[in-house]
Amino acid sequence: MNYATRANRPKGDIALKCREPAGEPRGLPFHEPAVAAAHAVAQGAALMAALFGAAGLSGWILGNGVLKSMLPGVAASMKPNTAVALLLLGLSVFMVARRPVTPRAIAVTRTAAVLGALVGGLVLVEYTTGAGPGIDEFLFKDDTAGVATGVPGRMAPDTAVALTLGGVASLCASTPRLPAWTSQIPGLAVLGLGMLRLYGFAYAVPELERFGHHTGMALHTALALVLLGLAAFVSRPEEGAAGLLLNAGTTGALGRRLFAATLMAPLLLGWGVLAGQDAGLYGTRLGSALLVCGHVVVFSVVIFAALVVGRRLEMAHARAQVQVRQNELLQAFMDHTPAVMFIKDLDGRFLAVNTRFEESTGLSREQVLGSRERDVLTPDMAHRARLADLDMLARGTPTQREESFDLPGGPRDFLTTLFPLNDPCGSPYAVAGVLADITERVAAQRETQWANRRFLALLESAPDATLITDGDGTIVMANAQVESLFGHAPAAVVGAAIEDLVPGPRRPLHSALLRRYLQRADPKPAVLDRGLHGLHSDGSVFPVEVSVSTFQAEQDTLVFLTVRDITERRQAEAERAERYEQQRRIANTLQHSLMAEPPRLPHLPSAHRYLASVQHPGLGGDWFDIIPLDRNHTGIVIGDVMGRGLDAAAVMGQLRAAAHALARTGIPPCQVMTGLDAFVSDLADQLVTCCYLVIDHDAPEVTLCSAGHLPVVAVAPRGSAHLLRAPISVPLGVNDSCGVALPFQETTHRLPLGSTLALFTDGLVERPGTDIDAQIDVLARTLEIALKGAPTDPQILDEATARLIGTLIPDPATHDDDVTLLLIAVPEPEEAAAGPTARNSGPRARLIAARRAR
Repeated sequence: MNYATRANRPKGDIALKCREPAGEPRGLPFHEPAVAAAHAVAQGAALMAALFGAAGLSGWILGNGVLKSMLPGVAASMKPNTAVALLLLGLSVFMVARRPVTPRAIAVTRTAAVLGALVGGLVLVEYTTGAGPGIDEFLFKDDTAGVATGVPGRMAPDTAVALTLGGVASLCASTPRLPAWTSQIPGLAVLGLGMLRLYGFAYAVPELERFGHHTGMALHTALALVLLGLAAFVSRPEEGAAGLLLNAGTTGALGRRLFAATLMAPLLLGWGVLAGQDAGLYGTRLGSALLVCGHVVVFSVVIFAALVVGRRLEMAHARAQVQVRQNELLQAFMDHTPAVMFIKDLDGRFLAVNTRFEESTGLSREQVLGSRERDVLTPDMAHRARLADLDMLARGTPTQREESFDLPGGPRDFLTTLFPLNDPCGSPYAVAGVLADITERVAAQRETQWANRRFLALLESAPDATLITDGDGTIVMANAQVESLFGHAPAAVVGAAIEDLVPGPRRPLHSALLRRYLQRADPKPAVLDRGLHGLHSDGSVFPVEVSVSTFQAEQDTLVFLTVRDITERRQAEAERAERYEQQRRIANTLQHSLMAEPPRLPHLPSAHRYLASVQHPGLGGDWFDIIPLDRNHTGIVIGDVMGRGLDAAAVMGQLRAAAHALARTGIPPCQVMTGLDAFVSDLADQLVTCCYLVIDHDAPEVTLCSAGHLPVVAVAPRGSAHLLRAPISVPLGVNDSCGVALPFQETTHRLPLGSTLALFTDGLVERPGTDIDAQIDVLARTLEIALKGAPTDPQILDEATARLIGTLIPDPATHDDDVTLLLIAVPEPEEAAAGPTARNSGPRARLIAARRAR
């Protein structure tokens, strides 16, 4: 915010203000005791109205004429419907005035208000339409029909109107979304109807008791309506007209005086004039003159009292304008001061801040003014600021100290000056503060004082030998670790050439590396550990790792060399490499022993590839098996145990043996899968995908069952590759052995003569960031190309597996999953019967030989 914007603010919008309480009308201050008292008045008045209704209803129940009418035989009685409605509405407004109001209480309140309003509304319908639905004597037969009653049991029309308005007022008061006037105006109307009946009684005017031949309003009904209207009006004392009348400011006090005078003065004056007329002291004309004169006197007094209050308001406004002008000048001065400035009251609320304060805290002035330190600053800063204020106030004199604060823009150092603002009596009423930013100055001082000390401490605390040389390679500084590494005291190597610490035959190499590094345009820190050696004072040579970096100091270039003896590292690396190679050999032996070599069936050519994960070389959970079942059937199984390493390999070995044993029994593929699922369920926390298929060589056809495994790709001898779709069930180990298990389903596909089947695990086609279906399509297209011409030749199959691995896994050295690929050729029946000799002769053999030659 710039200065021009601040200068255009309305007067009074200066820092010296406090935040208004939440939920109150803007400009109307309230005190909690006053609000509580208003709620108590509303509850008391509503409860009294309900008691009047209960008393009238009791009179009808007990047959007591005193309870029915305050003056039995003379005045109208409270009808039963009226008593019930007053009881309901009194309780409804009483519950509205209670705080807080629960949802259940609101429901009860609204129900009672609707019922009360419904009673009055139905009576109004009777009066307007002339109909008689029978509600007048629904509860009791009216035995007071001869006393001020038009229709037996029917309440007065003004009573019906008042009850309907009372229900509306209670409903609106119980709905916070509605404005307060929606309940206060009906409440005042109810109060006015009740007062009208009381005025008729006080002045002995029958026309105000009843209208025409209709039923008159009972006296205690009027009292109950007055109390009910008053309760509805003040049930929401912080809002609307009640808020104007009950606020704690000057306008509220003036309004209450005027309202009291308006209610009481005409009533008392009228009663006094009528009493004089009734006593024969004067006639009607003189009484009217006295009434007018009394009104003039009373309202003149009220006007002068209002003028006194208004004059006070004018003087206060004038003083406020002067104060606002002074505040504007003070604010302008503060905003043009480069230091952070603020003014707080004794409770820690911000009364004024300048632009620099806003920039430092990242908060606008509107967010800060009226807030305490804890609402604006961090807890630590707020605590420190409060302690500093209390310390200054305890001293009674200005204080000054250097402090550091973490601001949104970063930590800053300030010279803080705090001083009190005193009133004419010398008592402090506010705290002012000026914070000058001295971050740069403090930083410069600290850097000057501690630069050398920090550097030396850092140099000596380094765990490795550190040498600092100039651009010519002369050592200018060394730490204590040089002695333990090279056998020379730090002072002894200062001034010597860096090459003196290198074995003689290797000095040219070291010097060339250093020169090449310094010749770079912008040399970056580097670590060298290949072919570098150090020379101990006893003549021994040891391998070293050197970290090199440069520093430009004024006109000179300094080179930092951190030297570390890596003899133990080299030995550990050699031992680790040897252990790794040994473990790799053991792992390969174990993996091959678990997987075993599948049988080579002369009537079923095949080729396979297995790649282990680089994270666990040689060990994985993939496996496959070719199982001769009988002369015309062969079983093929492929599976993948989730996980890697020795555990997965051990589970794989067990599953391979179990699958082999189950398949040899000749049961269908779905039953084999069911048996394997039961086997896996007995293993703790294991999940396995598996596919088992049986090839019928006579048909030829293949029956397969999949447990969450990838599909089988089939390639026709002269056609395109396609997927053998099968119902994919859940992986092995998912079904609960004690619960309802999902069944495994199998399907059968016809195979063209000379087809080739490709079975594989997810390690072949699954890559981060790629679509697995797209990878399977790549596999299928590659198979079409690789197997075109002579798909059943074992050598062609082997070449195809190599081609697939090279296409789908371009960098096996970095592949992090096991890979298993199996190609099975289903030769034509005559080729299978002829055996290997027949397949290697004739036109087909010549075609294979020609393809190999190409």
